[in-house]
Amino acid sequence: MNKVRKLIIGTTLFAAMSALAVFNTPMAAAQEVPGKRPFTHGDRMLGGFAGAPLISIALKHKDELKLTTEQVSNLEKIRTHYQSQVTSPQQQLTAMEKEIATLTQQTPANLIQIKAKIQEAEKYRSELRYLRVEALENGRSVLTAQQQDQLKSLVRSTHDQFRKLPGQPS
Repeated sequence: MNKVRKLIIGTTLFAAMSALAVFNTPMAAAQEVPGKRPFTHGDRMLGGFAGAPLISIALKHKDELKLTTEQVSNLEKIRTHYQSQVTSPQQQLTAMEKEIATLTQQTPANLIQIKAKIQEAEKYRSELRYLRVEALENGRSVLTAQQQDQLKSLVRSTHDQFRKLPGQPS
């Protein structure tokens, strides 16, 4: 009975961790909700637009947004700084997830050790999330309110085009 219980718990834990590894990216932010700031993009992890890098989108559309040379320079600095900051925690998180996967495949699984690794991985995941929020807020401060609204419209338009099924009329 104990072996069956351990097998069920281990299998459930492995499935949950696998789902987290597949669907959870460090670039995700909160769901788009009325009343939220207009620059936040939102969690569209299952919607096919998984946490698009808004600063890169803004830079790609710099002419449409009428970004100044100073704004472009500031956004590029923010993006470069963000990318340099996330490299180490992302590597640590990836290694942690591999360790968790290895631990869950052991029979019997050491649940105490697995729990400790999951908690350690969450620290990296939350650090990555915070770094993303920080970069988005810094990017938001570079843009005017009009540019923020325009960027939001661009992202929504791109997202809507992405979600259309082939063969459907526009």
